Amino acid sequence: MPEQGLAVALEQAGPIPLAAELNCAPGELVALVGPSGSGKSTILRHIAGLHRTARGHVRCQGESWFESEGGMHLSPQLRRVGFVFQDYALFPHLTALGNVSAALGHLARGQRRSRALALLDEVNLGGLERRLPRQLSGGQRQRVALARALAREPRALLLDEPFSAVDQITRRKLQQQLAALRRSLSVPIVLVTHDLDEATALADRMVVLHHGRTLQQGPPLEVTAKPQSALVARLVGGRNIFEGVVLEQQPGRGRTILRWLDIKLEAEHNPAFAPGQQASWLVPAQSIVLHRRDRP
Repeated sequence: MPEQGLAVALEQAGPIPLAAELNCAPGELVALVGPSGSGKSTILRHIAGLHRTARGHVRCQGESWFESEGGMHLSPQLRRVGFVFQDYALFPHLTALGNVSAALGHLARGQRRSRALALLDEVNLGGLERRLPRQLSGGQRQRVALARALAREPRALLLDEPFSAVDQITRRKLQQQLAALRRSLSVPIVLVTHDLDEATALADRMVVLHHGRTLQQGPPLEVTAKPQSALVARLVGGRNIFEGVVLEQQPGRGRTILRWLDIKLEAEHNPAFAPGQQASWLVPAQSIVLHRRDRP
């Protein structure tokens, strides 16, 4: 992991089981994907210091935020994390300007208003600073929440399903704005999402979680094209997943022979599977090419 990145390792038996690891470099966006209950939002809360796990560590930008062995646990206020919650968690009695200003306590009072206005402009909300949350659309509230998260000058930015409460058209617009905004950010960004298309479009790397355990991580297209197990394939929306038995290995011909139902299949030689062993494979629809045996 780069020295200035985010490194997380969390392990506990309960109440929510965790055995998760992830790294995120400055300026990189890592997407956490998996079914409901897989621990995605819980991991964000551990990074932010809202939860404390039994074993592991959270390190960011050269600082240790949590070390189970040494008993270190920095409070959320000391971690300088920008957190955008799924429901935005805006103060209903404060205007957009007031919500952003509330996160600028590290600045002198005379500097807060101008900085808050600049952040609202940055997320395309200039002119709406006097509106209360109830007077804003879902997409506008989301952008106020993002501006407030950036106001802390965070060392890491955490996004928990930030686009789930808006319609599809607004969702795509917000995704485009985030993609444009992140070019100017040099902090690790961790995004929780159920939307695999969103993860593929926005993320540099994807982490697949199931029951709190990291199953696979890598570039989104690599994970979806080359899942390391049938479970990962299903979790990333893979179809055409088959199971069969290895009949024999033919290294001289560069082939592995499989039996699927009553059919023998020839596959590229893979010595990792012994004859008689069960094997699973994925056939992506876009990779299928039909040809005649006598006319390859």
